[in-house]
Amino acid sequence: MGMTLAEKIFSAKVGKAVSPGDIVAVSIDAAMAHDGTAPLMIRSFESMGAKKVWDPSKAVLVIDHVTPSPNEGSSSLHKMMREFAKKHGLTLLENEGICHQVMPEKGYIWPGTVVVGADSHTCTYGAFGAFATGIGSTEMAAVFASGKLWFKVPESLKVKVEGSYPKYVSSKDVVLHVIGEIKADGATYMAIEYVGQAVKALSVDGRMVLTNMAVEMGAKTGLVAPDNKTLEFLKGRIPNNVEVKAFEGDSDAHYADELFVDVSSLEPQVACPHSVDNVKPISEVEGIPIDQVFIGSCTNGRLEDLEITAKILRGRKVKVRTIVIPASREVYLKALREGLVEVLIEAGCVVAPPGCGPCAGGHLGVPSPGDKVLSTTNRNFKGRMGTADAEIYLASPAVAAATALKGEIVDPREEGQ
Repeated sequence: MGMTLAEKIFSAKVGKAVSPGDIVAVSIDAAMAHDGTAPLMIRSFESMGAKKVWDPSKAVLVIDHVTPSPNEGSSSLHKMMREFAKKHGLTLLENEGICHQVMPEKGYIWPGTVVVGADSHTCTYGAFGAFATGIGSTEMAAVFASGKLWFKVPESLKVKVEGSYPKYVSSKDVVLHVIGEIKADGATYMAIEYVGQAVKALSVDGRMVLTNMAVEMGAKTGLVAPDNKTLEFLKGRIPNNVEVKAFEGDSDAHYADELFVDVSSLEPQVACPHSVDNVKPISEVEGIPIDQVFIGSCTNGRLEDLEITAKILRGRKVKVRTIVIPASREVYLKALREGLVEVLIEAGCVVAPPGCGPCAGGHLGVPSPGDKVLSTTNRNFKGRMGTADAEIYLASPAVAAATALKGEIVDPREEGQ
């Protein structure tokens, strides 16, 4: 019998065939912690008596969640990270953008690797054919000290996506639809393997949306088999001496379950308060008034997202508070060179520095009590954006941009240009 993509990655790492349920200890190819998780990791690392980081070239700290610092407390945590990085010779990425965008951009991710991050959306890197997953801060301290971690090989869920994307329907709509179908715990500890022509048709930006939200279904990771688009993105980024193992799942592999999605008939999707699996087609939620729109995050702050936003907003004015945050410095620079930032500012948007911003309620757009927010992020439970009494709706950048123009949830196929 063949093997799934996740099984192939682990088999290559341990040098023998593995099956779901097997316990394996593997060497880690890259490990990351950010300003929301690194301080506890550092304290744990020191309290366990660790003297050095196992491989400074593979361990990365990222300041992205609350930057530039809005208060003394955050500044102190950032200082701790800088000092730890300097002491151990680690890379510290500050003012570069969101960890899940800059890790691939800076060449720490490539096919066939096993990557861990002290953040649940580390599964994003599965878009590059890597097995990537989030772990806790204390567990990350052990990884920083040893470079190893054990895993239970997960079962895999195959999601086959076929058809042609209608105008203003994107990978965000696909993943919201899938979450609505299988619910927030429907893929607990599974590897979600996305296959099909409609997956291959996506850019790397689009594939990262699919894998980013795997954890919203309880999954251990999300995966897309690498192809020429993947390798083209990584060209000039990853070290020349690394071995790229471009695996894909076998046609006769055993999957715990399979799900089919035909995008040809898919409407834009919206996750309604207060659960990511409370998903409805946009035709059922049009007209709901919105007080604030946020376009950005590790889900939808990439260049492709800013391009579609600018296309819809060009020459028009937003009617509600609209915050746009590029996912990285690289994305920001490309958006500047393409003239996108000028379009967004002329439309009345606030364009903030690269980072997480209001996604987790840190700063740069915390809503007021009672506000309704339309966001391109990945979570909408109560208090997620820092205000317990706010309501958060999740949707694509196209839906967000069209909504910003009218001040209520709008089908972008009606409002878009």
